[in-house]
Amino acid sequence: MYKFKTVKELITRQAQAMPDKAFMYYRDTTKTYGDLDDISNRIGNGLLSLGIKKGDRVTLLIPNRPEFIYAWFGLMKIGAVMVPINVQFKPEEVKYIVNNSEAGMVITTGTSQGALTGIKDEMPLLKHIVVVEPKDGAGIIPFGQLMSGNASVPDVRVDEYDYASFIYTSGTTGYPKGVVDTHRNYIANAHQISVAAEFTGKDRAMLILPLFHCNAQVVTVMSPMYAGASFVLMEGFSPKDFLPAIDRYRPSTFSGVPTVYAILNSLPDAGRYDLSSLRFVICGAAPMPVEVFTTFEKKYRAFILEGYGLSEATCASIINPLKGKRKIGSIGRPLDGQEALILGDNNKELPQGQIGEICIRGDVVMTGYYKNPEATAAAIKDGWLHTGDLGYVDDEGYFYIIGRKKEMIIRGGENIYPKEIEEVLYKYPKIQDAAVVGIPDPKWGEEVFGFIVPKQGMQVREQELTGFLKEKVADYKIPKKFVFLDAFPKTATGKIQKNKIIEQYALEHGIDLSKKFAVRE
Repeated sequence: MYKFKTVKELITRQAQAMPDKAFMYYRDTTKTYGDLDDISNRIGNGLLSLGIKKGDRVTLLIPNRPEFIYAWFGLMKIGAVMVPINVQFKPEEVKYIVNNSEAGMVITTGTSQGALTGIKDEMPLLKHIVVVEPKDGAGIIPFGQLMSGNASVPDVRVDEYDYASFIYTSGTTGYPKGVVDTHRNYIANAHQISVAAEFTGKDRAMLILPLFHCNAQVVTVMSPMYAGASFVLMEGFSPKDFLPAIDRYRPSTFSGVPTVYAILNSLPDAGRYDLSSLRFVICGAAPMPVEVFTTFEKKYRAFILEGYGLSEATCASIINPLKGKRKIGSIGRPLDGQEALILGDNNKELPQGQIGEICIRGDVVMTGYYKNPEATAAAIKDGWLHTGDLGYVDDEGYFYIIGRKKEMIIRGGENIYPKEIEEVLYKYPKIQDAAVVGIPDPKWGEEVFGFIVPKQGMQVREQELTGFLKEKVADYKIPKKFVFLDAFPKTATGKIQKNKIIEQYALEHGIDLSKKFAVRE
């Protein structure tokens, strides 16, 4: 079904087929497929020389720079398991993932070196700390030592169902869970995305999302590689540098989150740059408000390919078609090779138009959560991945996402879906970001609150938002209170962290979030 069985085979065969083809652009340097193959072989053999073997876990605490790519693919060459870590994590969070994944090595940069060596004794299975651009040599191995390994293909058999990565979820409550993905998961999703995006060797994707996240790994690195295309590695998303980078590197696509597009919509000087290289752009990781969607397409004359996915299904599962009917506001139809349906609370499929849980089945579904059989059993039932997202499907098979199941507000017995209200709020010209949440209430069980970040230099009053909503949504859905903030807490990929908004508000107002109120009749 797929051209390659493993990531190791993908790298090796693409390098054999086009050794001189550009694979990665970074700043002023270009690396070819042949370069990538050579470097990843050297790192793979360097890892073997240090005792890292097939199945061992190695954590990568590296920002967006080439060494992340080299280490990742070096691990794939020997069948070791990549465990990427958010570079914004504090030492305690890093320690948890290192210990939970039972990693024997951390590869990081000089920036994090001191913090890691300071807690090394609290990570009993950790044998080696490898550092890119180390601050000093005490107790660490320079990354260059890995690069000095033998350039021959490592003599390790890697199979399609071998573990490729543990991707730790953001963990909105409690500790994050390690999503176990195999080589087949990665290859299947890379194939599906490259087909849906119609990638060819002429394409060039620009990577602005953090490499520890599955979107960057699968959409912007693996899928172009599967098609023999190239990618541009950026150190992150910078509004100041973004448009000049498109003008300079001439990418045909990039993948972003709604926050990125909202920021781009507010840039005043887009017309100064040549953006004609863009064939389409991709939005994922969170639902995009329709107003942000339409404003971006009008301003930049760029086609948005909106999709849906999650780490537990490798990356992408549902997408609007590049050609044919596209429904703005919908997340599209399942990628070829995947199935999706809407299930009710009784695990029965619901009719078209009824709201239930979006469930996914196919080669992309994770093996499970590492060392967490209870969570695995709750997430995967009869082969179907229960995503925790609520939505519905229309009569043409297009899916619509309503919001997270856990975020649904139940006010006096009425189900309220925050995304419906947020979509309306984003149409208000003074609003930059909006988040609608449920706050415990003794009368209604939960009450609707709206948290708002106004656009720069603008002031918004509660009365004007209430009046604006009264014409567009039922009275019981209108937030009881609006809270205005300078900025929202967000993940490294730009998702609004509603749980942190709620926790901060509760802390400031003495609200016990663990208390469940019974609704009065």
